[in-house]
Amino acid sequence: MNELLEATGIAKAYGAVVALRNANLSVRAGEIHALVGANGAGKSTLVKILTGAVRPDRGVIRIRGEVLGTHSPAEARRIGIASVYQEPALIPDLDVQSNLQLTATPSGPFRRWLSELGLEDLDLRTVARDLPLPVLRVLDLARALALDASLLVLDEMTAALPADLTERVMDVVGRQRSDTRAVVFISHRLTEISALCDRATVLRDGETVGVVDVGEGSEEAMVGLMLGGTVAEAAREGAATPTTAARAGGTPRVAVRRLRAGTKLHDVSFELHAGEVLGVVALEGQGQDELFRVLAGAQRPAGGEIRVDGTVVRFGHPSDAIRAGLVYVPADRMEALLVQRSVRENVALPFVNTPLRWGAINMRREARLVDAAITRLRIDTRAGSEVRRLSGGNQQKVTIARWIAAGVRTLLCFDPTRGIDIGTKREIYALLRELAAAGAAVLLYTSELEEIQLACDRAVVIFGGQVVAQLPAAEADEPTLLRAAYGLLANGSAAAGSASAQATAGGQP
Repeated sequence: MNELLEATGIAKAYGAVVALRNANLSVRAGEIHALVGANGAGKSTLVKILTGAVRPDRGVIRIRGEVLGTHSPAEARRIGIASVYQEPALIPDLDVQSNLQLTATPSGPFRRWLSELGLEDLDLRTVARDLPLPVLRVLDLARALALDASLLVLDEMTAALPADLTERVMDVVGRQRSDTRAVVFISHRLTEISALCDRATVLRDGETVGVVDVGEGSEEAMVGLMLGGTVAEAAREGAATPTTAARAGGTPRVAVRRLRAGTKLHDVSFELHAGEVLGVVALEGQGQDELFRVLAGAQRPAGGEIRVDGTVVRFGHPSDAIRAGLVYVPADRMEALLVQRSVRENVALPFVNTPLRWGAINMRREARLVDAAITRLRIDTRAGSEVRRLSGGNQQKVTIARWIAAGVRTLLCFDPTRGIDIGTKREIYALLRELAAAGAAVLLYTSELEEIQLACDRAVVIFGGQVVAQLPAAEADEPTLLRAAYGLLANGSAAAGSASAQATAGGQP
């Protein structure tokens, strides 16, 4: 076989934490090769080693049969390895054009790929921090494609993308097969791997445990290798069946009336009750970002009304929302974490704002609640000295554990399972159901449509900044949600009208 890349016996440890023990990866020219495994299996570490961002403790890497010694990211690009990491690689305070100049990205090919990916109208003078996460991810991909590399490495490229952008990316990546090129594709969405990839290498606990030819039955084989034995069986059982504890005639925990914000959120109304998980479905740029920012107190609305437990509220700062019982879990874990602090310090943050009468913090109570939350979410604390050393799944658990320790009433989750392995996803689904069963209210936006029926009681669909449909979970299958998200649901008007009627029933319009 024509092997483009061979990595054998790769190992890497960070102090007491072993990221890779014995990883092997062989990629043939002309294939799209999946790299899969649970969070913490070592996928991202292996990618960083291949691309020169991290040095291995041992192991050999060969490119086209030649041993690749110690190398930097710049050297990796020179020999034809281009990568898109899990987190955006653009410097936030620079505009897009300046970021391209830093990596010597050719502007002509970059613009062509940007057009292929549907962003031909993007102003390159825009500062990176002003762009939404999905756009930043597509910019990283266009930059990598513009380098005309022979090996393209994509680490959770589609995790932050809505369905429409994911389709474009999958199409572009699928066209990278050639006699001299290959793609390493990392994704927790097994349906994407089945649709796109030729083979899959599976990592578990830092070791390669198998290589699977992608085809009929391969998803079950990959899950079995990823999670092993009884854990795989538990993952296949799925989340608990949603059974709402909401009271149909009771005062909603949160009632949104004709909410407007920014240029994208035009007229959104819905109710969220204690004891339920309400899903929010929308393609990129339909106003969901603004909705969650307003509810979290990070953005002021242009109009409309928010009621919490029947009382009209106005938030000028996130602290106002937190005091009202609305707490936010973002998709980008780095927004919520102090990455150089410990797990316990991150989970204990809410207690800093709730001192005793004379300004002291009840350390015993804090330690008890923090430890209980860590145990409940099964957070891996072996690297507890710094949260940045945790896997993505454990980092997201920390952001949720913080509010569980503080006593959550209303949880605003914005794509919380982005880039998280199947086992951890199921844990989070079950946790959201447990919180709802205990009386909390959960608002869940997800870019993965199958999550609606796994975790939610109902779903509202936003299109063009408005609620166009409201569905019970039993009717919210992927085809129905996708049609509604594109504004094509045949009964969308009736469903939206029902949603509006319910939203105004408990208060003034």
